[in-house]
Amino acid sequence: MHKSYVIRKGRFTAAQRKAYETSADNILIPFSENHLDYSSVFNRKNNNSEDVIMEIGFGSGSATAEIAQANPDKNYLGVEVHRPGIGRLLWETEKRSLSNVRIIEYDAAVVAQKMIAPCSLRGIHLFFPDPWPKKRHHKRRLVQRPFTDTLACCLMKGGYLYMVTDWEDYALHALEELTATAGLQNVYDNFAPHQSWRPVTRFERKGQAKDHLIRELYFIRN
Repeated sequence: MHKSYVIRKGRFTAAQRKAYETSADNILIPFSENHLDYSSVFNRKNNNSEDVIMEIGFGSGSATAEIAQANPDKNYLGVEVHRPGIGRLLWETEKRSLSNVRIIEYDAAVVAQKMIAPCSLRGIHLFFPDPWPKKRHHKRRLVQRPFTDTLACCLMKGGYLYMVTDWEDYALHALEELTATAGLQNVYDNFAPHQSWRPVTRFERKGQAKDHLIRELYFIRN
């Protein structure tokens, strides 16, 4: 299987490095061949430990932190390989005193197959996944079958998959692939409107500055 990511260079700031060193033991979950026990991973008294949303490729983690802070009754599992971004989200969890965020530093394609039990996720977020714009690299795009079949399997009945991209051809291809994925149903006739609870990120503003259309897709497990 082709990797759906590349390790990109990025500055690991002193604050991010410190957060990684001090918070990793409490928030980072090591990769395992076994399904996660959410009750153990999210050891919290005031929410449902089974109400878990997985975010694949959270980038800087700013949107993740905002959403997690606004929804303390839910748990957020971020999957990312970019260490500066992981450090930034760890810093955000410290700053905001968040107890409902956990992170796996590993390939999301493998995590979904090995660590996520079938029918166990309330939602999946894919905000601005790598578009792999060159045609020869399209096979590396994450949102296409058979990986979308795996993601559908991870969702509980009524669970949702929410994707956002600023690459038109990726959006059109993802719409086709998700529509053709067994068990998923489009909530809208075509692309979805902006979901008001999703923060607009710095990355998104950069796309808008380049006149890129922001396309959103919102499917549920039927």
